[in-house]
Amino acid sequence: MRRAAVSIALPELPNIDAGLFDRPSPERFSNTAPARHAPRFLLLYGSLRERSYSRLLTEEAARLLQAMGGETRIFDPAGLPLPDSAPDDHPKVQELRALAQWAEGMVWCSPERHGAMTGIMKAQIDWIPLSVGAVRPTQGKTLAVMQVSGGSQSFNAVNQLRVLGRWMRMLTIPNQSSVAKAFLEFDEAGRMKPSAYYERVVDVMEELVKFTLLTRDAAAYLVDRYSERKESAEQLSKRVNQRAI
Repeated sequence: MRRAAVSIALPELPNIDAGLFDRPSPERFSNTAPARHAPRFLLLYGSLRERSYSRLLTEEAARLLQAMGGETRIFDPAGLPLPDSAPDDHPKVQELRALAQWAEGMVWCSPERHGAMTGIMKAQIDWIPLSVGAVRPTQGKTLAVMQVSGGSQSFNAVNQLRVLGRWMRMLTIPNQSSVAKAFLEFDEAGRMKPSAYYERVVDVMEELVKFTLLTRDAAAYLVDRYSERKESAEQLSKRVNQRAI
């Protein structure tokens, strides 16, 4: 949708379409009534092991989010096909995509395997479409990233998840969690033991809730772009839905 022309001329910017140019202002963030429903979070984890530490950490995060007033959904990746190996209407793909649409924020938690996130973690993110029509279903939503390691503390997986979050146009919060020697950090019941690692998870979830409450009402405006306002919806949809890479 084209905007009304701005009230000022732009003689120093001859390449700018003045009718689509935006001058950000505080008023643009306060012209809608704030949402009153509980913030909604989708949590993804990257392991299928029976005692999966990324799942246990994800479940701990969900408990914290619920205690902070959030509504949570944890996606079980078991049965999710590899990207491009099944049609988009596969039940697990449809379940994941519906949850991605529903959520206002996400938590991604992966083990580090061979210095990287797991294939299961990447497959989940790859099945989330870059666009629905001309809109990315993840854009403007908040994201927290976490990882577990079997050995010493590392940040390879969370760094990769941050790259993917940026690609998906998500607002990835500054804080993150990396739990080293995860097999020592959970009791027999699967609950995380008291530790500095646990306190960091609390910090990360607290920050995620705050950023979500701060940005969810303005998410559409935050990711609104001049270059995309110049494109028609049909042109934009054609560009972001290219079949061949």
